[in-house]
Amino acid sequence: MSEKQKFRTAIILCGGKGTRLGALSKKIPKTLIKIHNERILWFIIKILKKNKFNHFILPIGYKGKQIKKFIKRTFNNENIEIFNTGSNTSISSRIHKVKKYIKSDDFLLLNGDAVFNFNLDKIYKNHVKNKTKMTFISFGFMAIFGTVGVRKGKVLDFRRNFTFDFVKSKDKKSLKAYVYSGMSIMNKITFSKNFKNYDNFEKKLYPWIIENFKCNVETPSGFFHAIDNMKDVSVANSPYSEDSKYLQIKRLKKLINSTKN
Repeated sequence: MSEKQKFRTAIILCGGKGTRLGALSKKIPKTLIKIHNERILWFIIKILKKNKFNHFILPIGYKGKQIKKFIKRTFNNENIEIFNTGSNTSISSRIHKVKKYIKSDDFLLLNGDAVFNFNLDKIYKNHVKNKTKMTFISFGFMAIFGTVGVRKGKVLDFRRNFTFDFVKSKDKKSLKAYVYSGMSIMNKITFSKNFKNYDNFEKKLYPWIIENFKCNVETPSGFFHAIDNMKDVSVANSPYSEDSKYLQIKRLKKLINSTKN
């Protein structure tokens, strides 16, 4: 096994300010918000380790000292590299500053604000086996307004909080559009373009990658819950929520605590 094959790197973006979380994010960085009495970052690193990721890069910024203390106290910095990339730095610049520290040819890029549980190890192996250069990971999204179900012109049902796997474009009816989770497995070659000064990392780099390299999208079973605002925090923490995420995260925490990683 080569030196690179020993490692499976994940870049966890955790330098943002989380302004949509209001007063809560003024005290702590978003990735340290507590879900079921554990930090979001605790869930992320634990579940990534369960999926055989063993090298972590954390580009920090806003209230980064708190993240450093948390990592040292909880994980003892084992195979976790932390880089201060500035409080007001763009995502493009953050990633550019740390890309040289990636140890594996294929790596995971994700935001530090979501709790999830699915077979990421399988997706990674398929990505490598098929020589894919970028694998987008997609999850269904919930329509918060009422939806009217129609089949062959006949109205069949009405639902609230309906979850869609994909949508179809009005302009291109043959095009299915999957919702990007903010998680992707990428090959180092996708970073060969100079993206340091891009004002929007995803909108500018991803179309270029799709045009020039073999890409795929995976829609795994399991769950994914992003923490973007106070309602997302409430859904995750309240047993009275109509959403099932509370129970899913409760089971995930139990699974993590019963597994050595």
